[in-house]
Amino acid sequence: MPKFQAKALRRIGYELFEAAGCTPEDTRTVVDHLVESNLFGHDSHGAIRFYEYARAVREGRFQPRAVPVVVEEYPCLAVVDAKGAMGQVGATFAAKLASEKARIHGVGCVALRNTSHIGRAGAYPLMAAREGLIGLIFVNAGHLGYQIAPFGGIDGRLSTNPIAFAAPRREAEPILVDMTTSVVAEGKVRVAINSGHQVPEGWLIDSEGNSTVDPGDFSADPPGAILPMGGVVAHKGFALSLVVELLGGTLSGQGCAAGERQMISNGVLLTVYDIAHFTDREAYYDEVEALIRHVKSSRVAPGFEEILLPGEPEFHSAMQRKMEGIEVDDTTWSMICEEARAVGLEPQRWEAERCVVR
Repeated sequence: MPKFQAKALRRIGYELFEAAGCTPEDTRTVVDHLVESNLFGHDSHGAIRFYEYARAVREGRFQPRAVPVVVEEYPCLAVVDAKGAMGQVGATFAAKLASEKARIHGVGCVALRNTSHIGRAGAYPLMAAREGLIGLIFVNAGHLGYQIAPFGGIDGRLSTNPIAFAAPRREAEPILVDMTTSVVAEGKVRVAINSGHQVPEGWLIDSEGNSTVDPGDFSADPPGAILPMGGVVAHKGFALSLVVELLGGTLSGQGCAAGERQMISNGVLLTVYDIAHFTDREAYYDEVEALIRHVKSSRVAPGFEEILLPGEPEFHSAMQRKMEGIEVDDTTWSMICEEARAVGLEPQRWEAERCVVR
């Protein structure tokens, strides 16, 4: 299993996507997002997407040089059509626009469609939080609808439908909530398939509704399904998934789950809040830090070393992986190399980029 320093993995991604036809600027937007996902421990949204995106460009499903346009605009909101652009390009455009509106009016809300796959939903609220703003995003998958079983059902009818939120802290990394409304992201099942590992009990059911730990059951014919978040209270994850369908799907104009098996684009609703329009900024920070101290004052349960805030596992992972490197499973690496050859590159040159373990 090859391992790469983040800088080296970025260089590989830059070369691949520029060869596939992306502009240098858009290439960096996409690749930096994917490698940050690996650093954060979300391998389901990292380099495993290199070959998927590059193939989608080569096959004409993603438009590598499309430029997002604003099709409706009001003081506090806008609707953006990304014209089939790479998802990270469309969503970054939307996030910047929402932040600009929030700084002027207190709230900026942007709906985004026709943008392919935006990747890790948490990246966009985090952009706002790193500018001292609060961000909230709802992301559906348009008419795609076969991965997640509804509560009480055994057939996949919904998508993973993530919700993400980020809020700034005074002198620390933001609070970052980045969660699917399913028990797990579809990409994590794909990682398990590629690496040959079983998945934990409670993630999947097979085509007959039986619990399974074999990730291959998810992609079998007939297929299994991922369960909604919540275990014995999975009706809550199912309900949140419908919220995402309605906000991300209908308001963006991308549409809601309808059983399609190939995703054309995410539907996105991103809202940014400027704290200073609501309350004194220092008072906000005082309240946030007091809340965190209160929460962390709890006694630690058996099996835990500390109480971690949402986002802390990702930031800890990033520090560790920056030092130790990012592992790419053999199947993913093989497919990256295969796609590189398809766009005229010689991936054997990348072998020199592998980490040297000391």
